Amino acid sequence: MHVAVIGSGYVGLVAGACLAETGNDVVCVDKDADKIARLQRNEIPIYEPGLEPMVERNQAEGRLTFTTDIGAAIRGAKVLFIAVGTPPGEDGSADLQHVLGVAREIGRHMNEPKVVVTKSTVPVGTAEKVRAAVKSQTDVPFAVCSNPEFLKEGAAIEDFMKPDRVVIGVDDEDARAVMGELYAPFTRQGGNRILFMDIASAEVTKYAANAMLATRISFMNQMALFCELVGADVSNVRLGIGSDQRIGRAFLYPGPGYGGSCFPKDVKAIIKTADDLGLSLDVLKSVEAVNECQKLVVLHKVQRYLGSDLSGKTVGLWGLAFKAETDDMRESPTVPLIEGLLAAGAKVQAHDPKATDSARHIFEDRVMYAADPYSAAHGADALCVMTEWLLYRNPDFDRVRRLLRRPLLVDGRNLYEPERMKALGFEYHGIGRGGR
Repeated sequence: MHVAVIGSGYVGLVAGACLAETGNDVVCVDKDADKIARLQRNEIPIYEPGLEPMVERNQAEGRLTFTTDIGAAIRGAKVLFIAVGTPPGEDGSADLQHVLGVAREIGRHMNEPKVVVTKSTVPVGTAEKVRAAVKSQTDVPFAVCSNPEFLKEGAAIEDFMKPDRVVIGVDDEDARAVMGELYAPFTRQGGNRILFMDIASAEVTKYAANAMLATRISFMNQMALFCELVGADVSNVRLGIGSDQRIGRAFLYPGPGYGGSCFPKDVKAIIKTADDLGLSLDVLKSVEAVNECQKLVVLHKVQRYLGSDLSGKTVGLWGLAFKAETDDMRESPTVPLIEGLLAAGAKVQAHDPKATDSARHIFEDRVMYAADPYSAAHGADALCVMTEWLLYRNPDFDRVRRLLRRPLLVDGRNLYEPERMKALGFEYHGIGRGGR
């Protein structure tokens, strides 16, 4: 099948590569000529495990191409995915100008009936706006579908190739058949995992899923604070409640707050949409408020033990990205932590295996970027673990302790066992681990 993916960011690039992997002829479009030139050279602008070899392989075999010529891409494709960004506005609403701009371009270049698919995360009602924008430019018949993505950064290829479900909002039987054929290779194992539904429900499903996961995270972060006050260990509580099949174990890990490109933006967007409709989503407003406070928990722990004035102090950080297996620092809890440390007078020396370049764009030379984890710990008065990269899970703790000026370890991800760390000579403080 001939497919065009308009927008070659995280979602568009992963979708394009995976659709090409199953034999489709895919062209990925972007207006950024430099990005397209780099992609044509197999230079991937984001870090996502497995993406680079997949792009290289499918380009070499002729199934995947990159272009800035949106008109040619539209005319040559049967299915058109809109995968451009929807950044949040100041009021939290999703900015649809790029989505609707692409829709008008599709209408201008429509040469035969096509299926137009919104892949970008968009609020309910966007598909109808896309339909109107396309129709304003053409009399050629077309169908509009909603196909939200549920990719986890760091596992996006696996998620796309072996999805637990594919949600498709559709109101046209021919379009339903086309989308079913397109996604059939990804859903042959494990039964029928393509969930066809009305378009509005598909649009809401994306926001509802991310809002639910964000709620679980904020709930556990609140429980972690409660555990600290009463002397309980949140890790035991997590096991106790996660064993209940009605609850399950996923997304019950406390930490320094959720971040990334999806949860913060999507929670804000659904709150704003509901507010505009006269409905206050009080649970989600609390989820968002809890998360903003949680992003300062590690900073508060550092200042509790080193003092509010950190002048002359050095703090080492392990991890900059909002989660492991990505270089994404959008809404990363590390950002407010670093800003808080710098504002209090501390010197910050940080390590991350993939996100250093992303951090440089934010902090420039205000942070010392260490070449390895041990260099980040050298001479530090405290070491904070902020991202759950595998290389941080079992380091040479004797070496780390010797390198630190003070063996103060603030474990923002609860990677280590408190008793073991104390036996090794650390002043250990996790999140909700039985003490403040």
